[in-house]
Amino acid sequence: MTAPVFHADHTEIQYEPFEVGQVQWLRRNGDGGNEALASGIWHVTPADAPEPFDLPIEEDETIYIVSGHLHIEVLDGDTFDLKAGSMASFSKGAKTRWTVVEPTVEFFVYS
Repeated sequence: MTAPVFHADHTEIQYEPFEVGQVQWLRRNGDGGNEALASGIWHVTPADAPEPFDLPIEEDETIYIVSGHLHIEVLDGDTFDLKAGSMASFSKGAKTRWTVVEPTVEFFVYS
């Protein structure tokens, strides 16, 4: 049996509504039998989130900023200004506050 392979082209047609902004899934939890792994592209604009919003990290999350600018504060911790080419990884249970500074495209992995 061949292991599953996941592929997607980054196109606006494949985006769907997300909690904030839109997402294009590459892999959802449970795909290929792995309940703890998901990944995709998140697109968000300042109009989608005109005010900072709190986001408790419910799974380990690693992000790569393809374009744009996010300001992320780990409550009782560090603060990050993430721009194109920046990466960050947050552990499950972290309490964060996000500010969308510019329209942003982010690749993410939940694990």
